Amino acid sequence: MTPSEAVLTRRSIRAFTAQPVEQATLARVLEKAQRSPSGGNTQPWHGIVLTRDPLRRLIERVAQELPKGREAFAPEYHVYPPELDGAYEQRRRGIGEEMYGALEIAREDKDQRMMWFARNFQAFGAPVLMLVHTPRYMGPPQWSDIGMWLQTIMLLLREEGLDSCPQEAWAVYQKAIREVVDIPDDHIFFCGMAIGYRDADDPVNAFRVPRAPVDEAVRWEGW
Repeated sequence: MTPSEAVLTRRSIRAFTAQPVEQATLARVLEKAQRSPSGGNTQPWHGIVLTRDPLRRLIERVAQELPKGREAFAPEYHVYPPELDGAYEQRRRGIGEEMYGALEIAREDKDQRMMWFARNFQAFGAPVLMLVHTPRYMGPPQWSDIGMWLQTIMLLLREEGLDSCPQEAWAVYQKAIREVVDIPDDHIFFCGMAIGYRDADDPVNAFRVPRAPVDEAVRWEGW
């Protein structure tokens, strides 16, 4: 698979098969991903890779929080800026409607939408979940470095025939996560990443994911 093929076939997968993932495969991916760039070569990323019983225990613990609604939310950062508006907010809302449309869940069907939201915290059925954290004193440049590391991992997973879904949603339950997973107190919890093999027959893995044209993101000068 070429880098272009990996980029074009990568998408956030929200339905996985039960096929297990070999540890050796993930080790190979993560070893290569250590070549990801970071400012000053700080390499500020830390990951914990869960499967089987540790993953089951985490899912069961977080499930206890779901009935509490937003009262249980305790993210250590804003997943989206409170002032998000304009095209950015339109894109965020638009992708949600594309997904629920593919699932044939109407806007007014709040119960079904909440049931689907809960699948975030089952890692969408993936056999592997990686939890990502970093020292609290790290700033925006280092968070950017973590993003480059995660993208490198996601593209290398595609090379191996695997898929993924980066999930900042896990951040809202970081307190419950810390009860069952050893994350240092002086580290901030960032996100999860579901890893496995996509269910190609599930419509949630096939809906349209629009992207803004390049000219909305890039300005050319001197060309």
